[in-house]
Amino acid sequence: MVLPPSDPHPAAAPSLDGGHDFLGAKLALLLGDDLLVYRRDRKEGIPFPGCWDLPGGGREGGETPAECALRELREEFGLSLPRERILYARAYASTVRPGAVSWFLAGRLRATDVGAIVFGEEGEEWQLMPIATFRRDPEAVPYLRDRLGDYLLAGHAGTED
Repeated sequence: MVLPPSDPHPAAAPSLDGGHDFLGAKLALLLGDDLLVYRRDRKEGIPFPGCWDLPGGGREGGETPAECALRELREEFGLSLPRERILYARAYASTVRPGAVSWFLAGRLRATDVGAIVFGEEGEEWQLMPIATFRRDPEAVPYLRDRLGDYLLAGHAGTED
């Protein structure tokens, strides 16, 4: 598990297991060289309408970052993954609230997970998108392209499936 080294927008370096305040968590799930993504609804008043996004969202109650991300994954994709599938975690300064923290987590999908996806009511569609495509797609949420890049620069790649 990788916790925050240096960050151009420093945030506190809290533990993935909680005991601190944070706004939410996003989860990059890789299967080989592909990434699980969904297209956000095209509604006024939401951030990044119509953009490609990763599973995740806002914290509820006293959730840890992992609990938050895995709950959102269940709600958005109908998948229940064990915490042990999360292989990377890093805290970042929030893009929404100055001084707050958000988490970026990453882990692995299995082919059987993909077959079990039941897409929820948020978003228009989902797909397994090549990592390289997401990284250069102008319709991908910009800060998530960057955070995925940090994950890849840290020496992680989607070679297992």
